[in-house]
Parts: sequence; structure tokens; C-alpha cells
Amino acid sequence: MTADKREDSRPNERAQQLLKVLIESYIREGQPVGSRSLSRDSGMNLSAATIRNVMADLEAFGFVSSPHTSAGRVPTPKGYRFFIDTLLKVRPLEAEAAEHLRRELTGSEDSRSLVSMASQLLSNVTQLAGVVSLQTPQSAALSHIEFLPLSERRVLAILVFDNREVENRVVQLERQIPAEELRRAANALNEQFRGRTVEQVRQDLIEQLSEMRELLNQGMVDTISVAQQLFGEGTRRGDMQLVVAGETKLMGFAELSSVEKLRRLFEAFNEKREILQLLDMSLHGQGVQIFIGQESGYQILDDCSVVAAPYSSDDGTVGVIGVIGPTRMAYERVIPVVDLTARLLGSALNFRR
Repeated sequence: MTADKREDSRPNERAQQLLKVLIESYIREGQPVGSRSLSRDSGMNLSAATIRNVMADLEAFGFVSSPHTSAGRVPTPKGYRFFIDTLLKVRPLEAEAAEHLRRELTGSEDSRSLVSMASQLLSNVTQLAGVVSLQTPQSAALSHIEFLPLSERRVLAILVFDNREVENRVVQLERQIPAEELRRAANALNEQFRGRTVEQVRQDLIEQLSEMRELLNQGMVDTISVAQQLFGEGTRRGDMQLVVAGETKLMGFAELSSVEKLRRLFEAFNEKREILQLLDMSLHGQGVQIFIGQESGYQILDDCSVVAAPYSSDDGTVGVIGVIGPTRMAYERVIPVVDLTARLLGSALNFRR
């Protein structure tokens, strides 16, 4: 609910309590909640007729709906939003669970490994899909480039920065290049660019070499073409990358288990662009932010919720960490897990420096 809504647009206290009980029951059981269950679980000693009247009011507010002809109700995204903003009491993680997270997020040699570990850890703890975006610094110096042919005209470029940060990028070539030519291209790029930042490569070498294309042989033209894809304006270092873990865990939720929904979700995880754009909305926010269903702005996530939080190092905000799962997730537990993991990841990145 927004702040400018009239006070009488909110359910009364009794209706709010029943809504809270209903949502907690639905999150726990995954089944429509009937009047008898609400009466028992609420401890309010209300008649079935009274509860039905309250449910009718909540349905008028748009907070619950009846999925079938049965009397059971389920929460709507609007109901979840009111629950999270008004009724949910989030408590800090238990000391043992917090210590487990701290223990796991130590010992990585580079930020990429640390981010991958955080994504996997978050997925394991919540049993949802863990996602972490990573913004790599533009000041890192290039240490080494290597190419591995994939299929047809696609090549995997392995870039090492500051002798420790490894970044993989897939490059689409204009023609299929033999492995030996790729090796020579990598040697040429290593000789030209080693020790320089990507920004220096972009501003100086690529422009200079591009002007000389007509004077170069085909092998050097191909080398320049690869370099332009790796270091051109469209691949500016500092852009976000996405690490995903545990997406197959979503197959265990009935509301996401249709083949079509899973196919589209996995495509979104694979392409990453839309999820990165969504996480980017949380990049400069404060604390944990939650997108429920259509709030994400992406149709593929209409049946999902995203719980995300930015994480920072001493140099400023680095990226966003979070989970993606069904709207029927245990927000009371997920929110503090995401919040603490974001803070621990930022601390671990600072310690590694």
C-alpha cells in the first residue's frame, strides 16, 4: 500500500490478523486455506460465518482469491505485498545459521570465486535460485588472454586480470578460425595488451590498429576483430555479470513446475539480461528489496518473487545478491538470509583486498 492511500482503505485489525495467518499457512502448506483452518490457527474463536465475511472483505481488497470452487483462499501478489510491508516481523538469523554463513564465505582467492560461492550458498540455505551480479573494476590490468574454440564461429575467450581475476566471454567471429590461428591471435593480444587496463586498450591500441586494417594480413584483421568484441564499447569492463546457482531447485515448486514455465525461466537464467536489469534496480537501494510477481516488470517472473540486496566494498557498491523463487516463499527466513549474506560478501571482498 502506498502512503497516500486513505486509512479506511486498509483492512481492520481482525482482518489483518486473519490475512497473516492465511498467508503463513499457505506459504507452509501450499494449499488453499479454508475457514476451519483459519479459525483453528488464528486462536480468535470466530464463527465460520464471520471468517467467511472477513474473507469476502479481503477478496474485495484484492488480497486473497479463490482458485477453485472450494471455500479455500490463497494470497494474491497484492496480499503478499501488504503482508511484507505491514504484517511481517523479520527477526535476525539464529547465531548458528549466521555463523555457518560467515564460515562459508571465507578463503576464496578471487572475487569471482567468492561471488560464485555466495550464490551457491544462498541457494543451498534458502532452497531457491541464488543470483549475484558482479561489477568488476575498470582499473584492473590485463594479465593474460587465451582462446578456446567452441562450435562453428564461436570462441570462448578467457581473460585474466591482475593475475587472479578470471573472466570468460563468448565471442562470435566473422569466420571459423583454426585453433592455431586463435593461438597466434592470443599471443599477439598478450604481447600488445598485457599490463594495460581495458580502458587503455580501448582508447589507444584498438583505435590505432583499426586505422591500419587495410595494411594488415587476414590473421591480424581477425585478431583486431576479436579484440574489438572483447574490449569494445559494448563490453565495457565494469558492466554487470550474473552468477546463478540452484535454478533447478525451482522445479520442486508446483506453481512453477509446468514445462512451459520452467523452459521460459531457464531461458531467462541463461540469457541473464532481464534478470541483470532487474537486479540493477536494487543496485543503489538501501537494504533488502522485494519484487513480487508483476512488480518485477518482466512477464517471465509473474509467478515469482525476487528478494535482493546490494553488497558493497570499500570502493563502493559492487553488485546485488538475492534469490528468485515462487511468490509462496518463506519471506520471514529468506529476507534475513539475503541481508546477512550481502553484508558478509561485502566484508569478504574487503578482506581479500
